[in-house]
Amino acid sequence: MKKDAGTVVAVSRSSVHEFSKPVEDSIELLAGLGVRDDAHAGVTVQHRSRVAVDPTQPNLRQVHLIHAELHDELRSRGFDVSPGQLGENITVRGLDLLGLPRGTRLHIGAEAIVEVTGLRNPCAQINGLQDGLMKAVLDRDAQGRLVRKAGVMGVVIAGGHVRPGEDIQVELPTGRPVALSRV
Repeated sequence: MKKDAGTVVAVSRSSVHEFSKPVEDSIELLAGLGVRDDAHAGVTVQHRSRVAVDPTQPNLRQVHLIHAELHDELRSRGFDVSPGQLGENITVRGLDLLGLPRGTRLHIGAEAIVEVTGLRNPCAQINGLQDGLMKAVLDRDAQGRLVRKAGVMGVVIAGGHVRPGEDIQVELPTGRPVALSRV
């Protein structure tokens, strides 16, 4: 069952391995690969730190999504952030990305489907954007467990163009939900 849950605010991509990605008018998602002309697209992992460990592992990080509400929170704490600067491909609003279970399918616009694989684990490069930003995207819950707030990662199930303003529908997986962990 699908339900309306959010809206695309911005889309970004970069053909080179840089931390931030420039905002585009639209991006094209390619099934099983990721974002066309993005450095992180591929069947196997493309993030340099992961390639160094095992270049044959499957790419569970084809698409990075961040909730615009995180940008709002960071700006209220004095950080100057905008879509694409934290390395995301798709910035969304009105969708609790961090609360989704693994395997959730996000139907974006008319064609694209992204399956959520896990939480983005922010790296120290984030402090290169602004000092203290790494600490700001990490938190602790009431039980003292680490909370990663820097968005979610996913794989492209069905390709298509994605543009700002498009609706996102959520299709939860069947069976017992599995909480997101870092990928």
